[in-house]
Amino acid sequence: MADDREESLEKRRAQLEAELASKRREAGVERASEAQAEVSRKGYAQAMKLSSEFIAAIIVGAVLGYVLDRFVGTAPWGLIVLLLLGFCAGVLNVLRSAGVVAHPLDDDKK
Repeated sequence: MADDREESLEKRRAQLEAELASKRREAGVERASEAQAEVSRKGYAQAMKLSSEFIAAIIVGAVLGYVLDRFVGTAPWGLIVLLLLGFCAGVLNVLRSAGVVAHPLDDDKK
């Protein structure tokens, strides 16, 4: 009777160990997929940040050029020049944010 009981306990223990191992594998897979999703979200956030900085610089340049043309009467040259300057500023901001070009204040920190 005691042997049957010990065998029953051993079977239950082995079954529980197998279930626990499968749960651990599932948890590992879930952690890996969550880590991949987080990397994907960070990339999407970076892309949105870079694109919004670029578009904002172009829009600011165009608006300032339009306002300059309205008040000074230099149409269309103010708009053209400041639109191009806004484009250049947008490209520079994107390159700085991406880490391709150093920030101007980084040289002072050394």
